[in-house]
Amino acid sequence: MLKVNSYTVKGVKQPVFTLPKIFEAKGNPRLLAQAIRVYEDRTHAGLAKVKTRAEVNRTKKKVYKQKGTGGARHGSRSAPIYVGGGVAHGPKGIKRQLSLPRSLRLKALSVIISSKVKNGEIVVVDGISKLNKTKDANNLLNKLSKEGVKKFTFVLDEKNLGLKKVLRNLKNVNLIPGKNLNAYEAFLGGLLVFDKEIFAKNKK
Repeated sequence: MLKVNSYTVKGVKQPVFTLPKIFEAKGNPRLLAQAIRVYEDRTHAGLAKVKTRAEVNRTKKKVYKQKGTGGARHGSRSAPIYVGGGVAHGPKGIKRQLSLPRSLRLKALSVIISSKVKNGEIVVVDGISKLNKTKDANNLLNKLSKEGVKKFTFVLDEKNLGLKKVLRNLKNVNLIPGKNLNAYEAFLGGLLVFDKEIFAKNKK
């Protein structure tokens, strides 16, 4: 069972909270590395493109005759061997997006969540919707933070996404809807602050 510290919105400690069993997983660094590579690949546009020898705007006339010059055989100056010629085997401007099956994406998320629980990098906050001032949010982070924690990621229920106005001026604080949480965001998210309403019994 994965048990994490639980707090009120004012930073008062509550009894430990047990995360759903779906987040339990054994360490699997290879799967985690694969998932992170897939998510990182999607952050790059991959639209670089170069012109081939057929596309450059240069004459296609043969440089000199084939035989009798004592030089190497050449075709036109649009060949890659010439300055200003086309590029051989360059990027084509085609993005081949990597992907992972849904089952592996969920498993990778469980791996990093389990790891963060062991390292004390996950907390649950009750009544987080009551935060209505940046000052209050900053006070909460001061009570949640520990030595070495430099980044916070709030994982919120959909109806509490309005907290963006409260959190946007705080340094090194990110916000993400609970349904969009993935292994990449969790891995780089620092201390994960879960909205307790995500785990409400009436949630499917």
